[in-house]
Amino acid sequence: MAPSAQPTLSYCLDTVRRQDPDRFLTLLFAPADRREDLAALYAFNHEVAKTREVVTEPMLGQIRLQWWRDSIAGIYEGEPRRHEVVQPLAQAAQRHGLDRAQLELLVDAREADMDDAAPADLACLVSYAEVTSAPLVRLALQILGVAPEGAAATVAAHVGRGWALAGILRAVPFLARAHRSRMPADLMLKHGADEAALFELKPQPGLAVVAEEIADAAQAELTAARRLRGQLPRAAVPALLPARLASLSLARLAKASHDPLAPELLRPDGLRAARLAWAAFSGRW
Repeated sequence: MAPSAQPTLSYCLDTVRRQDPDRFLTLLFAPADRREDLAALYAFNHEVAKTREVVTEPMLGQIRLQWWRDSIAGIYEGEPRRHEVVQPLAQAAQRHGLDRAQLELLVDAREADMDDAAPADLACLVSYAEVTSAPLVRLALQILGVAPEGAAATVAAHVGRGWALAGILRAVPFLARAHRSRMPADLMLKHGADEAALFELKPQPGLAVVAEEIADAAQAELTAARRLRGQLPRAAVPALLPARLASLSLARLAKASHDPLAPELLRPDGLRAARLAWAAFSGRW
């Protein structure tokens, strides 16, 4: 008897599995009838988030972002473009009444990526984390049937910022190879960390101190979110699981003495999926 064929993933699910494996893991704990819509949302986020990496100059990035703004307009005007992400996103938007302003905010937030200069200070970095990540959590909550209001809105903001800040720390080596940095300029100066040395991937004590300050800010966001955990319904858990992954990432960074260039951080965490499963089933994201 011939072996049965493996089920084929949809374009959006496969894109998220390959390009955003952390969020792919989280959506596996969502109800089966919500996974495709979450995948459409996360695939859309990947498309706009990768803009800076796929263009050679800022003007081309602006054109790409405008294409997505126009695509969102088409979704809400009942004329979605024929595109492998736009059409599933349109279906998700219709089924769950997704907030158009939040989708547009995810696009607008990527304008900041067209400027390769580091943020001036930690407050600027936190603001960037807010606009690039919190809307995604709010939209995921909508797909899961949880209105992003009251405590849910507050938690979404905290989780979004905490997750994004942890992700920025993970991305330090990747950005440095492209001569880009999200490490706040004032903290780099304060702690004697040199951006040129960072771009050459040279370890420096000051860089670890800067990373620790950002990690502390990320942890504060996650702690604030968890204080309100009891006020949210169980249905919200899959949208908030990135908080658990962020905590795991921050713990690994702390173990590496907060050196974002430490080679051990490049090794995969073999227990990540098991720890996420525990968080999903216990509700302790």
